[in-house]
Amino acid sequence: MTEQDIEVGRNNAIISYLTIFGTIIAFYLNNENKSEFSSFHIRQALGLWLTFFALGYIIGSFDSWAISSGFYMFFAVLFIYGFGSALGRKAQTVPLVGNFYQKIFANLGK
Repeated sequence: MTEQDIEVGRNNAIISYLTIFGTIIAFYLNNENKSEFSSFHIRQALGLWLTFFALGYIIGSFDSWAISSGFYMFFAVLFIYGFGSALGRKAQTVPLVGNFYQKIFANLGK
């Protein structure tokens, strides 16, 4: 990724972590001006949001404060890590699941 590509895609990369709607908006904005940097972060954010909702449905069936708070803390750390990476102009995968998201969403944003 070039420095110019990072600057062009930085705003979309940051937007993608804000909400699931931010990810969708960033995806469509990135289709106008393709940026490898923003595509990278859109794939990361989309994977995080989909995993959050899928696992959240399962976690919601447990009636335990400890399980729910652990779940939210885990995803908060991952989202903060990805958001910080986008702010810092770095293309770092989120721990544990980032490489998987890059593989399964490889065609997204190309």
